[in-house]
Amino acid sequence: MVTVKWLGHSAFEIEIADKLVMIDPFLQGNPLSPIRLEDLRHIDVIVITHDHGDHFGDSVEIAKKHGSKIVSVYETANKALSEGVLECIGMNIGGTVKIDNLSITLTPAVHSMSSNPCGVVLSDGKTSIYHAGDTTVFGDMKIIGQLYKPTIALLPIGGFYTSGPREAAMATALIKPKIVIPMHYNTFDVIRRDPEEFKKEVKRMKIKNVKIVVLKPGESFKL
Repeated sequence: MVTVKWLGHSAFEIEIADKLVMIDPFLQGNPLSPIRLEDLRHIDVIVITHDHGDHFGDSVEIAKKHGSKIVSVYETANKALSEGVLECIGMNIGGTVKIDNLSITLTPAVHSMSSNPCGVVLSDGKTSIYHAGDTTVFGDMKIIGQLYKPTIALLPIGGFYTSGPREAAMATALIKPKIVIPMHYNTFDVIRRDPEEFKKEVKRMKIKNVKIVVLKPGESFKL
């Protein structure tokens, strides 16, 4: 079974391939976070999509406490290493690392940061989950869909810093996942969005064979 829990903003706790994975663990300072650091179960792996504070977040503190491996692009992994994390895997776009039965692949993203931003695909060989990171829609999302065939796509809909509902709907059309869970919205005033807008855009674009799952912070989706 695969479980995806949204922790607000772009933070997720994902159970896959007998691992507990956190992506972009921004908990302290996140007004939507339903949990505190001390509430976390043992975290095996942390994936960071880029080094902005609302994504790098609490990665270092969590990794030190839980002995978690951090996976990210090379420069971001080195930043965590310089802050005292013992095990960091620094890759780059298109790279894949396998940790036991879990495959982690870094994908392109279109965003600003001091090094390359990325998305990530987690796979246990049967189910793939694509976390787009901070990005807008871009044409190569079609290639991501073709290569990794994500069952679940986690897409930003907040606008301003990332794609909004319209762009996220176009991303859905390109990727062709079975399930989309919207993220990166309502954390701050500037990214306030009603996820129903996203649903309406998907319907307006006549995108079929996709299920939109809207989670509240702390809620989980199981597959």
